[in-house]
Amino acid sequence: MGYNWQMKPATEKPPPWLAPDWLDSAVVVALGSNQSGPFASSISLLEAAFDRLSEVGFRPIVRSRWWRSKAWPNPANPEFINGVALLLSDAPPRDTLASLNEVEREFARIREGANEPRTLDLDLIAHGRTVIDSENLILPHPRAHERLFVMGPLAEVAPSWRHPRLGESAQALVGRAKIGADAKPMRRAALHKNL
Repeated sequence: MGYNWQMKPATEKPPPWLAPDWLDSAVVVALGSNQSGPFASSISLLEAAFDRLSEVGFRPIVRSRWWRSKAWPNPANPEFINGVALLLSDAPPRDTLASLNEVEREFARIREGANEPRTLDLDLIAHGRTVIDSENLILPHPRAHERLFVMGPLAEVAPSWRHPRLGESAQALVGRAKIGADAKPMRRAALHKNL
C-alpha cells in the first residue's frame, strides 16, 4: 500500500521506506503546469495527471505538496504550480520518458518553445542511480538541481535523496537552488483554490 501523502504534515519525518537505499531505485518526476486547459485549475490538471501515472504503468509512492512560483524565465507568464512524485517502474529510462511524454500529450501539451506556458510538464529528474548522456536523454536531469521548484518539493518528501552525479542530498541542494527562488509550498487549504 502506498504512503498517504495527502495526510502527511510537512514537518513529519519521512517514512522509513524512503531511506537512501530505497531511493536508489526510485523514479523522480517533476510535475508542472501554468495553463489549466479544460480543467478548473492547474492544480486539478496536475492531480489528474498524477492519477494517470498509475494507469500507464507507474507505481506512485509519494507526492510533495504543490508549490507556487513565478514563471521562469519570463515572470510575465502565468504562475506555475509544481510538485515532485516518487514512483516505481520496471521500465527502462527511455521507455519511462516516452510514457511521460505520452501523458503530456494526453493533457494537451503543445511544445512551442522552451519555457513557454504549458498545460503539463513532466520532467524525468532521475531514474534510480542511472547516469545517461545521450542526444535524447540526459540523466539525472541536467538542471534540476538549480531549480528551487524541483529541489524544494523533492526535499520535502525525500530529503536524503542523493543526486546521482553530484552525490549531494536534496536537502543540501535546495539551499543552493537559485532558479525559481520565489517558489513556496502551498498550504493544504490552498489546494482547492482555482488558479
